[in-house]
Amino acid sequence: MTPPIVKRYLIAFDKYKWIGLASFGLVVAGSMVVALQPRQSRYVANGALTYNRPTVSFSATGNEINLQGQELSQDILLSEPVIDAAAAKVNVKPAKIRQNVVLTMPDKDAKTGGDNKQLTPTLIDLKYNDTKIQSAQETLQALMEAMIALSAEINTRRLKAVIGKVNERLPQAKKELQVAEQKLEVYDRKERPAILAAENGSLLNAVTSSQVQQRQTQLVLAGIDTQIRSIQEKLGLNVNQAYVSSALSADPIIANVRAQLYQIESQIEVLKKEGLRPEHPTMIQLRNQKEGYENLLRQRGAEVVGGKDGTAPLPATTAIRSRSNLDPARQQLANQMVALQTQRETLQEQLVDLTKDEARLRNEYSLIPNKQLERSRLEQEVALKKAVYDQMQVKLTDAKTAEAETVSSLGIARPPVVLDANKDRLSPPITLGIGSLLGLLVGAGVIFLLGSLEATFKTKEDIRDSLKQREIPLLGELPLMPVDGLNLGEVPVVLSLDSLYLEFYEKFRSNLRRVGGRKLKVVLITSTSSGEGKTVSAYNLGIASARAGKRTLIIEADLRSPTHSSSLGVTSDPDATIEPLRYYGNLGEYIRLVPDIENLYILPSPGPVRQSAAILESSEIRRLMEDARERFDLVILDTPALSLSNDALLIQPYTDGIVLVTRPNNTQENILTEAIDQLVESDLELLGVVINGADITMPVPYSYMGSNYPPEEPQARVINGARR
Repeated sequence: MTPPIVKRYLIAFDKYKWIGLASFGLVVAGSMVVALQPRQSRYVANGALTYNRPTVSFSATGNEINLQGQELSQDILLSEPVIDAAAAKVNVKPAKIRQNVVLTMPDKDAKTGGDNKQLTPTLIDLKYNDTKIQSAQETLQALMEAMIALSAEINTRRLKAVIGKVNERLPQAKKELQVAEQKLEVYDRKERPAILAAENGSLLNAVTSSQVQQRQTQLVLAGIDTQIRSIQEKLGLNVNQAYVSSALSADPIIANVRAQLYQIESQIEVLKKEGLRPEHPTMIQLRNQKEGYENLLRQRGAEVVGGKDGTAPLPATTAIRSRSNLDPARQQLANQMVALQTQRETLQEQLVDLTKDEARLRNEYSLIPNKQLERSRLEQEVALKKAVYDQMQVKLTDAKTAEAETVSSLGIARPPVVLDANKDRLSPPITLGIGSLLGLLVGAGVIFLLGSLEATFKTKEDIRDSLKQREIPLLGELPLMPVDGLNLGEVPVVLSLDSLYLEFYEKFRSNLRRVGGRKLKVVLITSTSSGEGKTVSAYNLGIASARAGKRTLIIEADLRSPTHSSSLGVTSDPDATIEPLRYYGNLGEYIRLVPDIENLYILPSPGPVRQSAAILESSEIRRLMEDARERFDLVILDTPALSLSNDALLIQPYTDGIVLVTRPNNTQENILTEAIDQLVESDLELLGVVINGADITMPVPYSYMGSNYPPEEPQARVINGARR
């Protein structure tokens, strides 16, 4: 069996053989031109440069620049300034020097020296071709000197660039250092005392002292509360009542009025005992006096309670007489209770202040870690800025020291030596032989490259591998059928039961049934582009289905192309193109039975017609598909290619699945991949792919084995009983 790569190459050779022959001819012609050129004396001047190192190095910058100077590339060494300087010195055109000089840089990965030591090669080989010995030697010498001078100039520029960059950046670094130091200084003025207090323990001692004072104050408050409760039990008054009673009892006016009232009340009681009636004028006078003194008592009590004499008002009370009856001992207790209450309120205020102070100290103590972190960050920033500034100072000093050490990184290792190059030239026959061999390789390579650049599948193996990567079922591989003797508009079909091609389509049908299941009734046949054999596959699949005893209908849904029904011996209606909707409305009239094939029917296309999309989306097509699904076991739709129109996708909702037809050397890889991805991502039922026109060796029927004559074409078409 021929390998797939050989098949692809043979296909490409058949298509691009003239381009390959032209490439072969061009290479051979070029070798002939080279071989027939007149022989001229040539001399090669050979020399070498090496990398220099300073004898004594006092600075790291000088050493770095010298090492960088050893990284000169071939483009730099053969730049225009070098070529122009050498050309001016020896009076030769720069173009001639550029054409004849060859420079070989050292291999950095090569091993040199004994005992397998890894050493970096330092020789730069230089060769210069010329027709004169002296000119070759002088030109190469001038080139080497120009390269050495260029290396020294590059090293000097690098050192000056380093010094310039450091001087440019140094003021900014100094300013940044000063800003960082100022930030640390400002922060220390504000937060450093608190941090130091936390670090030496004074802040924590302050918190502890505040707690001790709170406990002491609470103990004093507890003693005062006990004293107040004891006095309250003795007086039967609370603090406010005791304060009011003490104030009223201490007022001299109230005491005088109370004494007058007691005197009048005593007289009234005496007169009552003496028998005076309440209507007696003396009794009436005494009652009036009593009422007057009571009014004076209430008025004076209101003045004392209301604070009209400039004192603070007292809690309101109505029983002035009963509140002002404290004797001196009880009045002393009342004053003591009021004093204790005042002391109690004072201590409570102090306790509140101590609690707030403790909370403030605790909050300040909790912020100490953040303040310490912030100060550490500022210190680190200062240290970093200072380190950068110090490094720049050191770098500047080191770079200025390197000014005395900066020299060229190149030196002459081997002066130019001239050799005769005429003996190394090949003879014309050998040159022609090498050119012919190279031409064969170039021609074959061009053919293979052009074949590889094509975006089409070359063999069935390529299509099979692509389907396997995307896990798409392969429903069948169909051989290419002969088209000799076919009329215009006809496709090759398998009408004979003895055809060798029928077995391939029967396998296609059985695989389709296995993948689609028993519910598969309507199948859409399409391809990615034209010329891939979708119509041939649809017709012959219908024939295979009908031969299997299935009532099968082929619907030509490609309304953009004329019908191919004549291939099956069926004549289409010439008036169908005029009124396609009326054509599809009369199903019983236009569905034709295929002669000579039982169970096979076809609905020819009325195409080509305009507005095929509108027809496919019409209600007539919907009724057609519904009726066909009920009346037939298998309905096959032959639709246009996906790259030409969306007609296949418009009629897809009426189907149970899609079959893509491909063909080697015709199907484009990117278009097939995109079509499969779109069908899968859109959840359109892709049943599988068929490879049409596959490279298949046709089997010889058993009945012809041993015969000296080839059998008569069993696949020849039979239309109306006549063999064509």
